[in-house]
Amino acid sequence: MFIKALMISQQAQAQNFMPTEGTEIAGRVDSLYAFLLVTSAIACAILIGGMIYFALKYKRRTDTDKTAYITHNTFLEFLWSFIPLVIFLGVFAWGWIIYNDMRSFPKDALEVHVFGRQWAWEVQYKSGVTSNEIVVPVNRDVKIILTATDVLHSFYIPSFRIKQDAVPGRYTALWFRANKMGEFHVFCTEYCGTSHSGMITKLRVVSQTDYDKWLEEASNFKFLPLVDQGKQLFTTKGCVACHDVDAGTVKVGPSLHKKFNTQELLADGSAILVDENYVRESILNPSAKWVKGFTAAMPSFQGQLSEMELNALIEFIKSKAQ
Repeated sequence: MFIKALMISQQAQAQNFMPTEGTEIAGRVDSLYAFLLVTSAIACAILIGGMIYFALKYKRRTDTDKTAYITHNTFLEFLWSFIPLVIFLGVFAWGWIIYNDMRSFPKDALEVHVFGRQWAWEVQYKSGVTSNEIVVPVNRDVKIILTATDVLHSFYIPSFRIKQDAVPGRYTALWFRANKMGEFHVFCTEYCGTSHSGMITKLRVVSQTDYDKWLEEASNFKFLPLVDQGKQLFTTKGCVACHDVDAGTVKVGPSLHKKFNTQELLADGSAILVDENYVRESILNPSAKWVKGFTAAMPSFQGQLSEMELNALIEFIKSKAQ
């Protein structure tokens, strides 16, 4: 009966307030969590219920009442120490087994590099394909190799119950095996600056056939028109998190909507023409000429973009001048 109640409790969690389980390990984590909830509820009922019962049963009713003499019971004292100890040791062993499986990386896993930067995730595959979202095949082991280019970030997929810090200057890793197709949210759970809450992306789990097709199409990126390349880079490199290009909305950085070939007022009071050279300098050395009303929060992309990528980004921004 207890196991059945535990399973019902676990199903209720998943349906009501727990994210969708996207991996087998996520289900095991939820089972452990459900066990902790049930045992904690039982322990709470016994402890608080017992306290209330004895407080009412043995409370002094008149000033002449004498407190009853109650001796100790060695066996009961042993039980209420030993039973929790067994439960705690069981929970520890259960949790250690799950943790060990989460940290034991399978051989021949699909390796995907993920870079965290303010404020976006950049994904790179061994074929050279880059993307702003993670696409993986269903029922295949995937190893995520993480690093950060500026400050500390943390890579978190709630539906997979996995989280790992992305640390500047070193590599960390985690792995998963998605058993359900669909889209899953990816968050940064380490405060990393003003647009921390917007540092989100998606992980798409698709069939092997769809994955191979997506990888082939993404590999043809270099054959796209410059504007389309620039549009993809604008998203991949995280520019979209800080700059709007369509509606003129002000984000962390100034809007780029209809800005090309116009005068921009700088923080020092001067004005400058928004042309190719200004856009290029703003990408590679953003603190050189800062727009009035904004802070110097943009990181430099010096050494992170090729000349062709710079050209593509500039062409995309120019296309938004109309």
